Amino acid sequence: MLSNIGIPGLILILIIALVIFGPKKLPEIGRAIGQSLGEFKKSTRELTEDTFDEVKEKQDDEKL
Repeated sequence: MLSNIGIPGLILILIIALVIFGPKKLPEIGRAIGQSLGEFKKSTRELTEDTFDEVKEKQDDEKL
């Protein structure tokens, strides 16, 4: 769905966001979205590492 937006669609979305929220709020909103995405990536990475560690431990136990 989002892969079909393209440059003109992104520009339109940014213009609508500018009209709705105003120029003073956009940096705050962008910062909040960036922090949320960073936390999501960090949590996903930790979950993946934990799962990988558990699978590796189980494989090691089966070898014994």
